[in-house]
Amino acid sequence: MCQKNAKAICTRLNRIAGQVRGVSQMVADDRYCIDILHQTQAIKAALANVETEILKSHAACCVEEAILSGVAAEQRKKFNELVEVFAKAKL
Repeated sequence: MCQKNAKAICTRLNRIAGQVRGVSQMVADDRYCIDILHQTQAIKAALANVETEILKSHAACCVEEAILSGVAAEQRKKFNELVEVFAKAKL
């Protein structure tokens, strides 16, 4: 991962962890189901945003390095890694 993005991504993930703890407390406190669902949707959206940022980072660093290397095998490897990640996401 590109280090320039790592701090911002860690900050976002820590915020999401706090949201998850908050939802756990909401469940323990027997809060209204719809309020809990709103929070879980917010967590899913936040995770999707983190995923997008990590994907952008991967393209900007890892994939770009493979392209610049001129090594076809390395380029195929990076492309196949992306395909595998998205294929797993469909399951």
